[in-house]
Amino acid sequence: MEEACEIARLPEELVSAALAHTSPRDACRAAAVSPAFRAAADSDDVWARFLPPGGLPPLADGEVAVPAPPSSKKELFLRLSAGPALLQDRLVSVWLDRETGAKCYILSARNLFIVWGDTPQYWTWIPLEDSRFSEGAQLMSVCWFEIRGKIHSKMLSQNTTYAAYMVFKTTDNFYGLDFPVQEASISAGATNSTRKVCLQGNDDDGGGEGGVPENYLPMIPFPVRRLRRRNRRVVSHEENATFPQQRTDGWMERELGEFLNEGGGDDGEVSISLVETKGGNWKSGLIVQGIEIRRKKSG
Repeated sequence: MEEACEIARLPEELVSAALAHTSPRDACRAAAVSPAFRAAADSDDVWARFLPPGGLPPLADGEVAVPAPPSSKKELFLRLSAGPALLQDRLVSVWLDRETGAKCYILSARNLFIVWGDTPQYWTWIPLEDSRFSEGAQLMSVCWFEIRGKIHSKMLSQNTTYAAYMVFKTTDNFYGLDFPVQEASISAGATNSTRKVCLQGNDDDGGGEGGVPENYLPMIPFPVRRLRRRNRRVVSHEENATFPQQRTDGWMERELGEFLNEGGGDDGEVSISLVETKGGNWKSGLIVQGIEIRRKKSG
């Protein structure tokens, strides 16, 4: 107890300087130690160190400042880490990782390059009620599946490992998302990575009773097509494909890969893609909100 009292006698400036070299979580914990620590832990000097150097890209009107502008650097950080804030074009949103302050983004479907995305026969745009973005892309029917996104590396936090995720839902009558599996690629600087992913989990029934839906018509000769209708295909472990996970916001996500953003003033781009163009199988029923880029947590 005496040791705690001695620590409480330290000058607030010294405590603030020490806490500024920790993390947002450590600063919040320190605020619970004593009233003296709380004043230092909540100071602007501490929380200014947790905000991104150089600030954020310009935000859309009303973002963060509602119902009133933040009264401190800590309040600003907490608002930015509570959920995505739209940028000025309202096609990209940003938030801060609560543990490290790293900048994270979601690129909306409108911000992505989708092959045939403006052809209603193949893709259509629908309103979204459970997203910060006003609309998403719904896959009607394609046999050439290609979605690409990119972001400037300078928009990301330096020396941070990121992961990219496709954020999506499926309609009740989706089909063709399990085979062939899709190929996800990420290019960042001189580093390129590719992996196999599947937007349909093995537990999904694809809308049928143990068989491929009748409207699942791959572009292959008729005898082989009949065989696949009788035997619904399950992606094998040998293909090493990763599967979707449920999010707390009601959407699904599938990790597309990870990359290290070293920064250092490089004005390069990070390119992300999800493609399946070799099988000729028709696909339908995917609703794309966008691609999320967030700090990769260890473990």
